[in-house]
Amino acid sequence: MEGNNTNSEELESKQIPELESGPISKILKQEGLDHIIENKDHIGVEILNIPPTSLITIVSTLKDKGFNYLQCQGGYDEGPGKRIVCFYHLISIEELNNSEKPREVRLKVYLERGGDLKVPSLYKIFRGSDWQERETYDMFGVNFTGHPHPKRLLMPEDWKGWPLRKDYVQPDFYEMQDAY
Repeated sequence: MEGNNTNSEELESKQIPELESGPISKILKQEGLDHIIENKDHIGVEILNIPPTSLITIVSTLKDKGFNYLQCQGGYDEGPGKRIVCFYHLISIEELNNSEKPREVRLKVYLERGGDLKVPSLYKIFRGSDWQERETYDMFGVNFTGHPHPKRLLMPEDWKGWPLRKDYVQPDFYEMQDAY
């Protein structure tokens, strides 16, 4: 049993390396905007974890700094009992002609499954977020406050539940009310 005990000196010597700030993280730090740096993705794009309350401010700041295209907004479920995640992929289109690789960043907003699944809508900043946010609402149950048309996009309006959540139980029967 003694072999299973962890020596406190060993724990102290194993420090978790701090992730290095990338250029986008540095921009946000200069503006005084809180975020958490995550590991870069498989192609080296910065990923930043941001609180839902800071989403509008951070996205507006990034748009002012040249990130003028919301390529993708979506969601995913980390697993039963775990968090629901909203993600945003922003690109600086202006630089596409000037360099081989555009500036891009991925933002993630983590929401506790049992908590308040509300995120501010980016519709006023990027009109293209309209259907993307509606799809995330429809599949995962994330409510986008300030969205001009917050209703289901893919499922019937009276559908119960959020089909892409990993703990979703498919109903045995669903009767279409307005069948052709």
